[in-house]
Amino acid sequence: MSYEFKFPDIGEGLTEGEIVRWLVKEGDEIKEGQSFVEVETDKALAEIPSPKTGVVLKILAKEKEIVKVGQVIVVFGEKGEAVTLAAPPLKPKSVGVVGELEEAPEEPAVPEKRPAIEKPAFVSPHVLATPAVRALARDLGVDIEKVKGTGEEGRVVEKDVRQASEAKEKPAEPVKPPTKAKKYDFYGYVEHVPLRGVRRSIAKAMVKSKYTAPHVTAMDEADVTELWKIKEKEKKTAEKMSTKLTILPFIIKAVVAGLKEHPYLNASLDDENEEIVLKKYFNIGVATDTPDGLMVPVVKNAGDKSILHLAEELLQLSEKARNRKIDLADLKGGTFTITNYGAVGGMYGTPIINYPEVAILGVGRMKEMPVVRDGKVQIRKILFISLSFDHRVVDGAEAARFLNTVIARLEDPDLILLES
Repeated sequence: MSYEFKFPDIGEGLTEGEIVRWLVKEGDEIKEGQSFVEVETDKALAEIPSPKTGVVLKILAKEKEIVKVGQVIVVFGEKGEAVTLAAPPLKPKSVGVVGELEEAPEEPAVPEKRPAIEKPAFVSPHVLATPAVRALARDLGVDIEKVKGTGEEGRVVEKDVRQASEAKEKPAEPVKPPTKAKKYDFYGYVEHVPLRGVRRSIAKAMVKSKYTAPHVTAMDEADVTELWKIKEKEKKTAEKMSTKLTILPFIIKAVVAGLKEHPYLNASLDDENEEIVLKKYFNIGVATDTPDGLMVPVVKNAGDKSILHLAEELLQLSEKARNRKIDLADLKGGTFTITNYGAVGGMYGTPIINYPEVAILGVGRMKEMPVVRDGKVQIRKILFISLSFDHRVVDGAEAARFLNTVIARLEDPDLILLES
C-alpha cells in the first residue's frame, strides 16, 4: 500500500524548507533509515531518512522548491504499485464547546418580489454573536459563519462583520501572467539570482528584527593591550590542545559578566503577554561568515566554560557552519549575539539584533593608536565596539553601564580570570 511522506517539522517550530537535492529518483528501491532528500531549513542542511522500506513511486516536489510542513513531497510503496494520492479532507463538522455538532439543514430560499442584496440562507446559532451583530450581517449580506471573530472566546463583533463586508465588495486583483526575466535593463546586462537558502533566511530574519524592535546603537572603545599580551603568551598552550586562541573567548567571558550584572540585555520581549522574559542562562551566539551567508552558531552555557574550552568549541562550530554540517540545535537557543566584523575590516557598525534577543555586540577592528597614559603618549591596542539594543527593553543608560562592565574586563583581563 502506498505511503505519502509529508515534509516534517525538523527544527523546533519549522514552517517550511527548501528541497536542495533528491538523493533518489522515481523507481529506486529504498530501505528504512536511508536518506532520500537533502533539505535546507533555517540556515542548516539536513538529510531526511525514509520511514519505511519500499520503492519511490512518485516525487512531488522539485529541487529548489520551497515546501511547507505537512506537504506531501514523495510517495513510497511496492514495486509496480499505482500511485493513488489521498483526496483532500472533507469539510469538518461544526465543533462547539461540548464537541461535534450536527450541521443543520439549509432552509429553503424564499423568492423575493424585488431584487435585493443576496443574504445567507442560514445563520448558525453556534457562532458567538449578539442579535444586533447578526442583524447587521444579514443587512450587509455577510455569511456570519465564515467570519472569524476577534472578540472574547472568538465572538464575532461589529468590526468583524464590517471588515468582511468591505472585503467582499473589493474586486479581486487580476492574476498577472508570469513574466520572463529580462537579461538586461535600460543601462546594460543584468543577472537574476533567486533569493534562496541561507540568504532567504537572513533576509526574513533581518526584516522581522528591524521592523519589530526599535534599534539604537551605542559605541565605545577598549584598550586591550594587556589582553593581547595574555593571548599571545597562551597561544602555544592552545596549539598543543589542537585549537586556536583568539581574543573572542575573552570577549565572550566579558559579555557574560556584563549580562550577569545587567540582566535586561539577556532577555526577550513577549509582545503577546506584554512581559519581559529574563534568561537565567547565557547562550552566546557568534555570527560566522560562510560562503553561503551569515550563520550564528550558539555556544551554550558560555559562562561555565573556560577560555580554552570556549576557543575549542568556537573553532568546531565555525568549521561546521562553513561546511554546512552544523546541526539545527547549534543554531537555536541564543540569548545574546556577538558579531566580529572587525576580522574583515571596519571599526564601528550598527549591527541588527538577532531577534528575539534584545541586544547584539559588534566587535570592530583592533588598531594601534597613540593614547595618553599618566601624562605620557603611548602606543596601545584599541578595540572598537558597538552595541545595538532594543529600546523597548533597554534604556541608553543601562546599555552604557553594560558596555562599561564589558570594557572593564577587556582592559583588566585578571577580572575575567578571577570570575572563571
